[in-house]
Amino acid sequence: MIKTVNRVLLGLLGLGLFALGGAVLLGGLDLQRRWGFDVPGWWPFRGPADVVLGDEGRLRWRAEGWWWPTVIAMLAVLLVLLLWWLWALLRKNRLHQILVDSQDGTAARLDGRALEDVIEKEAQALDGVARARVRLEGRRTAPVARMRLWLEPHAEPERILDRLDQGTLAHARDSAGLDRLPTEVSLREVRHRAHRVD
Repeated sequence: MIKTVNRVLLGLLGLGLFALGGAVLLGGLDLQRRWGFDVPGWWPFRGPADVVLGDEGRLRWRAEGWWWPTVIAMLAVLLVLLLWWLWALLRKNRLHQILVDSQDGTAARLDGRALEDVIEKEAQALDGVARARVRLEGRRTAPVARMRLWLEPHAEPERILDRLDQGTLAHARDSAGLDRLPTEVSLREVRHRAHRVD
């Protein structure tokens, strides 16, 4: 839903800016002298000296009592909408529920956070893993796991990834009744102080 709204808003904004830019560009060119035709009479910009908002347009409503409250309210609404849009773009869609096929024709719902917690605990139990964070994304019928593992200095990444795939993620797939659980794993090293040896 957010992706669709984002694309529609970006498309409308792009079309609006394209139309405004084209109108200003065509109005600013001396078409009559160059190519022998002119823009229609209703065109808002008629020559190189025209501006988008002239003195008359800027000062027309300034003396009215309702003008400034209306302008401030519209700008406040625009600011709230833009902040919401920015928040929606920066926020990753966390999967709150997973649909599990219960083999009897109905679909059960599994809490996404509960599955994340189980995967985290199992991953943290692996030798060499200091900490784990899991986030489920995607669709309820096709979740995708994003994992971040912090490794101890003695950890063997290849072995950890193998045990993660064969053990932890296999258990998660089986418990949720999933045929597959695509997973992206990010490995980081735990920061530690250097030990002094005498």
